[in-house]
Amino acid sequence: MSTAGTRTLFAINPALDRAALARRFAERGRVQVRDVLTAESAREILTVLARGTPWGMAVGAGKDRPQSFRAEETKTPQGQQALGSAFKAAEQHTARGDYGFRFAHYPILTAVQEGWVGNEAHEILLEHINAPEFMALAREITGIDTLFKADGQATLYAPGHYLGRHIDSHVAEGWEVAYVLNFAREDWHPDWGGYLLFLDEDGDVVEGFRPRFNALNLFRVPTSHMVSYVPPFAPMGRMAVTGWLRTK
Repeated sequence: MSTAGTRTLFAINPALDRAALARRFAERGRVQVRDVLTAESAREILTVLARGTPWGMAVGAGKDRPQSFRAEETKTPQGQQALGSAFKAAEQHTARGDYGFRFAHYPILTAVQEGWVGNEAHEILLEHINAPEFMALAREITGIDTLFKADGQATLYAPGHYLGRHIDSHVAEGWEVAYVLNFAREDWHPDWGGYLLFLDEDGDVVEGFRPRFNALNLFRVPTSHMVSYVPPFAPMGRMAVTGWLRTK
């Protein structure tokens, strides 16, 4: 990536009403920050995600350890067989009301730690999320002054993908706030699913965030939430960078 590109990859919108966003987060423990980045930055990140990301798959079934398949694995007969078995297990658990999920992903932090080839733009993106400017924004909105680092993965919810109801209860690992930096199509329609939904103890939806282009979702964890099923007729477009803001 060019030097000019790295300068514009992650610039926060200076017009954000941070005080109003902080009040809403204090009231509900969650907020969607629309137009969080400058338009130029948002377009550049979209280019990285859409054109420069070798999408693998993330699949979870019940309490078993989630499985991550690299892009090259999904193209081999053995990988396709393993992925099919993982899909089936996820569906069976979800059908019983247990936890399950499947979506395309690129584990940025893992790629950085393991030195994956071609990871340069994603590594720069993760560095920007951990930079003082973004962390200061997160601390100001959430009121949690001890936030100091973030992990991250790129995610893509295509037709047939979903994330079952769960709470993200990794408090011991320092998870305080989940973030979703959205780059969905600007014309994302409600019928296409992929909504971030928050639920009460009875399973009723108490609030939902539509996938939007250049929108940052922040919410305290643990809290009951899910990403709704993306139907077969939906377009390929629900891309995001997601992870947790940590205190340790």
